[in-house]
Amino acid sequence: MPDQLQIELGIVLYPGVQMATVLGLTDLFAIAGRFDGTTDKPHPPPLRISHWALDETGQAPRRVHDSHPEACCTPSMLILPPSLEEPISTETARPYCGWLRQQHQVGVRLASICAGAFLLGETGLLAGRTATTHWLYVERFMARFPDVHLDADQLIIDVDDIITAGGLMAWTDLGLRLVDRYLGAKAMIDTAQMLVIDPPGRQQRYYSAFAPRLNHGDSAILAVQQWLQQTAAEEVVLAKLAQRAGLEERTFLRRFRKATGMTTTE
Repeated sequence: MPDQLQIELGIVLYPGVQMATVLGLTDLFAIAGRFDGTTDKPHPPPLRISHWALDETGQAPRRVHDSHPEACCTPSMLILPPSLEEPISTETARPYCGWLRQQHQVGVRLASICAGAFLLGETGLLAGRTATTHWLYVERFMARFPDVHLDADQLIIDVDDIITAGGLMAWTDLGLRLVDRYLGAKAMIDTAQMLVIDPPGRQQRYYSAFAPRLNHGDSAILAVQQWLQQTAAEEVVLAKLAQRAGLEERTFLRRFRKATGMTTTE
């Protein structure tokens, strides 16, 4: 285990941040800090938990909460929580981006949860990488960050220096994963048992709702989509779909994919 009080997990507070996640992670890490990775006996807390918010100048974040203010260390991980409001805008994200890039450059790992991926995306550090976010934000994220490969089926994508977690409640999965990373598997299991939550390993695809694209402007395809919804997609036969759209099959397939971004079988 690393030296005592040398593991700092920082949580970044930005406008609209979901405080339930901030406080939930704070409690989860505090509970994990009671367990040693090799024994059932309580152990002095090895984790330093901090919250970071913009300073008075609005130029860069600083610690506004610190579980061990007497300790001197650089964060091991900075976490960008979800938002219950709209994903952070480019303008609002600007004061955080340079600081986050600088932290990453000196070896601080970064993690996002749900809409926190938009703030992480604004740093440019996700370019060329695979990431995840909440399934509801898939189209908006892809439009805003086309250079990021989005895999919203995954609840967590961990590439060591950057971790992205998908759904709003994926903070429990991320939190336990970090406990496993820094304190060991036993501390993670002990923490999960104490909180009565499942260890990480879920996939987000089992939770996403089907939300078809309907604002594409192709009236023939829209008519077929509405018919499929009315009939609960009981008859997905290409010839019948093309006939209902008034199109030849090959033309129907091409226009359906262009309009919806999906095939008829998806």
